[in-house]
Amino acid sequence: MYKTILLSLAALCLPTNGTSWAQTGVNPVEQARQHPIVLNKPAVDFFEGALLGNGAMGVVVTTRPDAIHFHFGHNNVWDIRIAEDYRDETGTFDEIISRVKALPSDLKSIRDDKWFDNYINKMRTNYDKPYPRPFPCGTVVLGFDRRQVELLGHRTDISNGLCEIYLLNNGVRNTLQVFTDMTADKIRFRLVDGQLRPAPSCFNRLRVIPDATTPVEFPKYTATEDLSLGFTQILPRLEPHKYDAAKGHPGDKAFRLEVRIGNELTNGTRHLVNGQDEPLRPMERYIADGNTPFIGCIALTEGAATEVKRDGVNIPEPTATQYDDAFRKSAASWAEYWNKSGVVLADKFLEEIWYWNHYFFNCAVKDGATCPGLFANWSLGNIGTAWHGDYHMNYNTQQPFWLPFSSNRTDKNLPYVDLVRHLLPISEKWAKEYYRMRGAFFPHSAYPVEMTHHPYPVPDWGWEVFETPWTVQGLWWHYIYSMDTDFLKDRAFYPIKQAVLFLVDYLKRPDAHGAQWNDNKYHIFPSVPPELYSLQPGFKYNYDTQTDITLTRFVFKAYLEAVATLKYDKQEAATIGDVKQILANLPDYPTARSDKYGEIYTSVPGETDGIVYNLPANLMHVFPGEEYGIDAPEDVRRKLLNTYRAHRNEGGNDLVTLSMVGVRLGALDVEKFKRQINYCLLPNKTATDMCMQGGGRYDDNTALNYMAPMGIWFENFALPLVVNECLMQSYDGTIRLYPNWDRTKDAEFSTLRAVGAFLVSSRQANGTVEYVRILSEKGRPCRMKNPWGNAAVRLTRNGTPAETLQGEFLSFKTNAGETVELLSESRRESGRQH
Repeated sequence: MYKTILLSLAALCLPTNGTSWAQTGVNPVEQARQHPIVLNKPAVDFFEGALLGNGAMGVVVTTRPDAIHFHFGHNNVWDIRIAEDYRDETGTFDEIISRVKALPSDLKSIRDDKWFDNYINKMRTNYDKPYPRPFPCGTVVLGFDRRQVELLGHRTDISNGLCEIYLLNNGVRNTLQVFTDMTADKIRFRLVDGQLRPAPSCFNRLRVIPDATTPVEFPKYTATEDLSLGFTQILPRLEPHKYDAAKGHPGDKAFRLEVRIGNELTNGTRHLVNGQDEPLRPMERYIADGNTPFIGCIALTEGAATEVKRDGVNIPEPTATQYDDAFRKSAASWAEYWNKSGVVLADKFLEEIWYWNHYFFNCAVKDGATCPGLFANWSLGNIGTAWHGDYHMNYNTQQPFWLPFSSNRTDKNLPYVDLVRHLLPISEKWAKEYYRMRGAFFPHSAYPVEMTHHPYPVPDWGWEVFETPWTVQGLWWHYIYSMDTDFLKDRAFYPIKQAVLFLVDYLKRPDAHGAQWNDNKYHIFPSVPPELYSLQPGFKYNYDTQTDITLTRFVFKAYLEAVATLKYDKQEAATIGDVKQILANLPDYPTARSDKYGEIYTSVPGETDGIVYNLPANLMHVFPGEEYGIDAPEDVRRKLLNTYRAHRNEGGNDLVTLSMVGVRLGALDVEKFKRQINYCLLPNKTATDMCMQGGGRYDDNTALNYMAPMGIWFENFALPLVVNECLMQSYDGTIRLYPNWDRTKDAEFSTLRAVGAFLVSSRQANGTVEYVRILSEKGRPCRMKNPWGNAAVRLTRNGTPAETLQGEFLSFKTNAGETVELLSESRRESGRQH
């Protein structure tokens, strides 16, 4: 049966975007199939296990010499309790800044002031609670007798999500095939022999284990021990001192994990080392011997507690037909995902990084599910709960959602869009009540739970102004890559406008604009560079940070373009005037002189080249600010390259961010980038956050891998973006091909998405661009840097020869749905001669 399924899946490799593989030479499904994730030994550690998921539910499959463990998590399942104490003692921005102004400027830290030390401790109290956090959903165990069965290893086919676990059963090879249902929160599995025929069970024990870190104050789980094994766990809405476990709360959540197999389950005892027998543990049964083909299903149900309890157990007896139907649908879902875009690279390491991380991303993100936090939907015990596993809005949350645009998977950005909508009420409330301003000030940290008070009202990272424009930046990118004006109108414009209104009010304050500055600039004061300096007495490093300036400029320009696109000029006239006035009078980017590197940009006025950064805070105007890139004016480009070479970064947050700066400048050392990826790779092939150096927050005694055991770092799934940008860039509306690619290495890509809603395909071989094909979704004008220098270029439109263009930059009109092919005239003539 399985062979038949594979044959029928051939049709699923067909593209879905109007381009044939014969045209491009890239078949993403087949390319993905070439990069399985393999471990040829038991995967006993969480970070060795196979990662599975459907974008909502996540599963880590670990294997032991005596058992297989399925560890469950879910983007929607959180410990939803939240502490919101000291709201009456928070004060207002004006009150707190007045106290900062009153501090002696020679004080080393505001914490040296007794009042501030006490205030900051109080403001941190809520965040120091262990909740909210992602809540692990338990483990299912399939045990076997080691005298009979040996576990060899596992292999995950990322093209269709099928994980195969290899066993020797009395010397005969068996395979447990496992996959995540992409349309339901279920894992399905079956055992087959060496010829892929259904095989009887080689397992002797089945067990379900609630997570060991379940708080003791939670209501005890309710067990199911009948045709299926499982449990239901209530997730209280209120903190322990406010919660009545007997009565519950209308806002309680719950989940149920249950497993059912086609074999008979029997109760019994186990023999202990003290010579005594004791009953099997709760939700543990022996699997009866027999010739029945081994097949099973594990289901995770989550939602409001009243609904989960009402629905009851719902796993029917598993059958081969169910397995086959679910696998066909799931494989089809994976094929649709892969066919959005693909690459074929002579550099096979970068190619596998591209496909692996797209696989992980699809496992972790799904429209309609809660936006993933720091560690996505994989958790066990305290793994996946550091920093609450929450949303950090100073890059961590945004970074993985940089991938969907150029990779042509814009639907994967929608959970982030939903997150911004979720954060709006608390952000608007904070702007109004704390700052006494219009618009929205987005929080530094936040949760996917009901919030009525700012989660992190601490005047250090909580005063990072740039997090507000950075939060809404991805909404604008969604629009310019898709040119979906309905999206702009219905989902993007309002949050962007709210960010702009706050920034306008913040920059027009008397403190930020006036004679005391000795200029006519609108200063961004106070603020804090990305995780540097904190709030300083005398505000030494707390104004006009590069990050604030560039992201404010970005969102102001986006707002003006959005207003023009939506024809809101009249109703937005007052704000338009303010935005234009401020844009024309923002401060210059701070610079300094480096003895070794020359003139460089700094993250904040007064800084030197000796600082060790956490993020590339002195190069943010390259990325994500997108003001400068490979074609920057020569004097600016010289300073940018000086800064890039002088930049010192402690690591942990730089794998993608600093690499994006490098690639946008055309200065990324790709081989060094590959070595850093390899340094960060875990056995499961995800890249963790590895530190790189001391001298900043770290020293010689710091364990540079201290973040690796915290969880699966969702942010690094953005790694393929760097590869995309090596192959094609379009951030400023001009398409550039292979701007940071070694031309001695062949490369081909299909339907990468460019600004303007263009799907671009191209191949370069032997140092020459062989073809360029552009599908215009919206009929926008297209501008491209000539990939053949200044040579004449012939255009073909929908297969019909059209005009010839020449020059360094090529500009041409397109029609919606039109495919335009570009070919160098000299290459075209060469092709005719051959």
